[in-house]
Amino acid sequence: MPVIRSNDINTSSAWAKLHQHQRATRHMHMRQLFEADPHRFERFSIELDGLLLDYSKNRITDRTLELLIDLTDAADLAGWMARMREGEHINVSEDRAVLHTALRMPAEASLAVDGADVVPAVHAVLARLRDFSNAVREGAWLGATGQPITDVVNLGIGGSDLGPLVVAEALAPYASERLNVHFVSNVDGQHIARTLRTLDPQSTLFIVASKSFTTPETLLNAHAARQWLTGVLGEAAVARHFVAVSTNCEAVAAFGIDPANMFGFWDWVGGRYSVWSAIGLPVMLSIGFEHFSQFLAGGHAMDRHFFETPFIRNIPVVLALLGVWYNTFYRAHTHAIMPYDHGLRRLPAHLQQMDMESNGKRVGRYGERLDFDTGPVIWGEEGVNSQHAFFQLLHQGTRLVPCDFIVPMNSHYETGSQHQVLVANCLAQTQALMHGKTESEVLSEMAGMPGDMVDMLLPQKLFPGNQPSNTIALDRITPYSLGMLMAMYEHKVFVQGVIWGINSFDQWGVEYGKQLAKVILPQLSPQLAPAHEHDCSTNGLIGHFRSRHGKH
Repeated sequence: MPVIRSNDINTSSAWAKLHQHQRATRHMHMRQLFEADPHRFERFSIELDGLLLDYSKNRITDRTLELLIDLTDAADLAGWMARMREGEHINVSEDRAVLHTALRMPAEASLAVDGADVVPAVHAVLARLRDFSNAVREGAWLGATGQPITDVVNLGIGGSDLGPLVVAEALAPYASERLNVHFVSNVDGQHIARTLRTLDPQSTLFIVASKSFTTPETLLNAHAARQWLTGVLGEAAVARHFVAVSTNCEAVAAFGIDPANMFGFWDWVGGRYSVWSAIGLPVMLSIGFEHFSQFLAGGHAMDRHFFETPFIRNIPVVLALLGVWYNTFYRAHTHAIMPYDHGLRRLPAHLQQMDMESNGKRVGRYGERLDFDTGPVIWGEEGVNSQHAFFQLLHQGTRLVPCDFIVPMNSHYETGSQHQVLVANCLAQTQALMHGKTESEVLSEMAGMPGDMVDMLLPQKLFPGNQPSNTIALDRITPYSLGMLMAMYEHKVFVQGVIWGINSFDQWGVEYGKQLAKVILPQLSPQLAPAHEHDCSTNGLIGHFRSRHGKH
């Protein structure tokens, strides 16, 4: 099949055949598919190192998968995977390589990017991070008054916050008992204020995570933390209580951080893919470097699976193709993620940022306007809480909402039968979404009820079913399995970007609002003349703030 430029993918025969296949099979119900094939689970599931993907509860047949694989050929997925793996500049708008996979490579590996092997540099930074995190965890790193560190506060936003936050919370069973790790991201002053009010400046360490050291929200929080610290310990204390994850040595030094305590990374690491780098420092401090190394190893295992496994048995590729099937061909515009593990409760937020910031694009990688749907809205909540929130819509609403259910088979906290109840709820929901409840099944439940009551309640008790879901089962949430899980979703996003022909590694849409905020900020001051250059709504809201701020 010929390789097609991104703006031509929707004119390919593979694309047309998928539209026709969707029209021909859209009335098919998964109940019948399961009744016709008692081996459907075995045929539509894949296992890797204790991670199981069951994708049998999807509106697919063998023909569906065959046509979706044809679509990967039309998009030259294999070629784009090779280009990424080999360090080509596939981030075309910023002329950069995309190599978060290099952060997970073992020390004996090698990868040349622009003529230089990047693996030794990666492991050199890891060695510095290991030494520093060990010193803090062992109490050898002392604050300005000679006290060991008991609390670490990570100051970052976006990928510099959500990635390490998810990992640290998910791996809490491996955390140090003497170190507490906190995350502050919001520019809303209450976030930093509420975090600091229980901490002791003498034993608190701050990590300022900003590649450019110019991120406004992070720097505002960093200066607030600096003022809190120096108000008690003086200016000289900054060097013992602040470290940076950045590449801007001059700005870091101007802040008062010793450049020896600055840990860098590279322009081929996107923020939302950066937890594997020095951005993961709060994770290392929490769980220790050896466990962090296992996290990297799990990510690398998923990388090898992704790059080396045929697409039909390739977990990230299969997940991506199913997402394309629903989003683009069924026009299902959202995708819900439900982790049945309290430690993974912030995973939907991390995946929301990673997916929507990557694939929320309306033009292709060469600037061409796309006339089909690309990235879906990603959302979700931890189970079982989500069942008491939005599952009514999933079961009996009017929208098609594909779902991912993530559940460990074993818990670090075996309290009576609670984990079995948790797993039972997860499996029951996937079954109910798939099977539904038919009219005859409801009527049998209502036997003996007066006829007029049956007429009223029967429609309300029907469940159409046929709602697709994937179940991702992990033996246990460990550093290794979490590494596999997070790398799996990274590759899924990449595959979908390739198929839609977009650049998943820039984020120009993030910047526009920030530019306008810089214009509006000084206009909020009542000392300046009223603003008139905006639309009437924005001008009116600026005036409302000026008239109300500080008076109520």
